[in-house]
Amino acid sequence: MAKRAERMLSRLIEWRRRIHAHPELSFQEFATARLVAEELGAIEAMEVQTEVGGTGVIGTLSGGPGPCVALRADMDALPITEANRCSYRSRRPGVMHACGHDAHTAILLGTARLLGEELTEGGLPGTVRFLFQPAEEDFGDDGRTGAPRMIREGALEGVDAVLALHMNPGLPHGSLQVNDGYTMAGLDTFRGTLSGTGGHAAYPHRGTDPTWLLLPVLQALHGIVARRVSPMEPAVVSVGRIHAGTASNVIPSEVEVEGTFRSYDPDIREGLIEELERAFSLAASLGGDYSFRVERGEPALKNDARVNRRVIEAVRTLFPDCKIHQGPFGMGAEDFSHMTAVVPGSMFFPGCALPDGIRDLHTPYFDIDERCLSAGAAIMAESALRLLQRPLQEGEEWKR
Repeated sequence: MAKRAERMLSRLIEWRRRIHAHPELSFQEFATARLVAEELGAIEAMEVQTEVGGTGVIGTLSGGPGPCVALRADMDALPITEANRCSYRSRRPGVMHACGHDAHTAILLGTARLLGEELTEGGLPGTVRFLFQPAEEDFGDDGRTGAPRMIREGALEGVDAVLALHMNPGLPHGSLQVNDGYTMAGLDTFRGTLSGTGGHAAYPHRGTDPTWLLLPVLQALHGIVARRVSPMEPAVVSVGRIHAGTASNVIPSEVEVEGTFRSYDPDIREGLIEELERAFSLAASLGGDYSFRVERGEPALKNDARVNRRVIEAVRTLFPDCKIHQGPFGMGAEDFSHMTAVVPGSMFFPGCALPDGIRDLHTPYFDIDERCLSAGAAIMAESALRLLQRPLQEGEEWKR
C-alpha cells in the first residue's frame, strides 16, 4: 500500500496545490466539490452523491455485505491573507488554506483511488464511504457546521466506524500523533452584557458606570480556570471582545463582553457555564445588571481506542520507522467530534512540519511537507481495510 501511494505522490501534490491556490470559505466550496466529484467519478464502481449538507460530497465503494467504514476530510479554507510566496499560493485575497484542509482533501482522494484499486483487484470485505465535508471552520445560518449537517442527511447511517486525520505542523514528516479518549476540546461561545445608567463623564457619581462593573467581572472570568477548575482537568476561558461607548466624554450604559471556553469533560463544560454566569452576576451586586448567554459549539473530540489500534497497526506495518507520539492534540476544536459522538471513531495527526518552524495552523505562513500526502493516503487506506477485516468488538482488549 505504501509503495502504491508513493507512486501517486505527484498526483496528490497536484490536487493539493490546485485546491490551495483556489481556497473557498465555509459552505462556498463549489469548485473544490466539483473537483472531488469528478475525481471520485473516475474511480470504477464508485457511487457519488453531491450537495450533502450544503456542498458536501459522498463517495461509496462497496464490495458486498460486511461492515461499513467512513473516512472524512474537510474542504473549507479560512479568512486569512496568505503571506507565503510559493507558486501555489492563494489566488483569492483574504482567503487561505491555513489549516491543511487542502491536504486532507487530496489525501482522501488518494485513499479513494487506493481502495478503488483494492476493490478491482481483490475486493473489499464491506463498504467504504468517503465523506468530503464542507464548513468545518464556520457555522451556517442554522448555527451548524458541516459535520452535523452531513450527519442529519444520513452520512453515517449504517456506519460501524469513522476515521479522519489532521495535519500536525508540530511534528516532522515520518512521525504521527494519536491519542485514546479526549483529544481536542469542546468549544462554546459566551456573550454577556453589563448594564448601568451611563451619564456625563464629568459626573460619574450620579450614575452607574458599566466600565467600572467590568473590572471585577474580568477578574472573576480570568480566575475561573485558575481557582474554580481542578488543575488536573484541561479547560480554558478566553475573552476575545469587549465593546463599550461611542464618545470619550460619555459614560456608556452598556459594556459587551464576548469570549470562548473550552474543555474536555462534559461535567467541566457545564461547570464552566455556571462559573461564567456567576462572574457576570457580580454586576448586580454592585448596583448594575447583566445578561448572559451561551452558544453551544462542538463537543470534545473523543477517540475510540479500538479504532486507534487499527491505525497504529497500519502505521507499524507500512512505516516501521515512523515515530508514534501519544497524547492529546490540544485545546483547539474540531467538528469531527460530532461524528465520533455518533459512531466509534478517531482522528490521528501525521507530522507535516517544514524545517523553518514558522508554519503553524491558522497563520498566514502555514504550509506542509508534501511527503505527508502519500503517507496519509496509505495509512487511511490500510486502516480502513483493517477496520473492515476486523470489525470493532465490545470489550475488545487494547494492547500496545
